Formats: sequence, structure tokens, C-alpha cells
Amino acid sequence: MKAIDIAELAKRSGTPASTLRYYEERGLIQSIGRRGLKRVFDAAVLNRLALITLGQGAGFSLDEIRAMFATDAPPRIDRQLLHSKADELDLSIRRMIALRNGLRHAAECPAPDHMECPTFQRLIKVARGRRGRTAPPKAGRIV
Repeated sequence: MKAIDIAELAKRSGTPASTLRYYEERGLIQSIGRRGLKRVFDAAVLNRLALITLGQGAGFSLDEIRAMFATDAPPRIDRQLLHSKADELDLSIRRMIALRNGLRHAAECPAPDHMECPTFQRLIKVARGRRGRTAPPKAGRIV
């Protein structure tokens, strides 16, 4: 592939140049040289940036993502780590569904005052009891 400077890489990837420099400093990407004062990258780094974006979207830290990258080799994907991250996402999804359902109930509750609604009271009780805990309420139900 052809070499592209940092400005072109930023434009094509949608990643600010400052972030590209930070990724290089952290060992996630590597420039292949300079053209004047500008860093130059192999265009193949676009795929690596896409993997970084995907990894971050899934909740991986930059250190976890860097560990998956080998120099001049395809990424080493730890399948157990992927399973663990998928489990974490399942937990987050269940929490978000329960929160969404609680919000919908609060929006549509026929009680004149939310504080009079038994379902809303249970939601508050759950929220009070879960402060600092990580266990999610059951999806689709307000306990």
C-alpha cells in the first residue's frame, strides 16, 4: 500500500491527528517515517485504526487492544477475552433494558404522583439498594 501523511490519515480515518500521535506513543500504530515535519504511515494502518475503534466500542482498554497487536503480524485475538467482554456487554445490556423499562413505566404511569406508584417505589428501592453494587436487575422487569 502507499504511504500517507498524518493529515491524510486523520482525514481518511476520522481520527484527529492528536489521537494518532497518542496512539503512536502508546504503541498502537507506527509511522514509517517522515515527509518534512509530518509523520508518514502505511495506508494499511487504516485497518488497525478500524480495529482500535471497534475494540474501544466493545469496551476494551487501549492496553488490551495493544496486547492484541503484534508488530508486522495479524492481530492476536484472545478468544477468552472476547467471551469475557461479551459477558460484560450482556450485563450492561440487561441494566440498560431495566433502566429503559423503568423510564417507560415512569413516563406512562397512571398514578397522579410517581411517589404513589408501587412499581416506581420498587424501582427506587432497587436503585437505593444497588448503589455501588454491580449486579443488574432482571431484564424487562422492575423488581
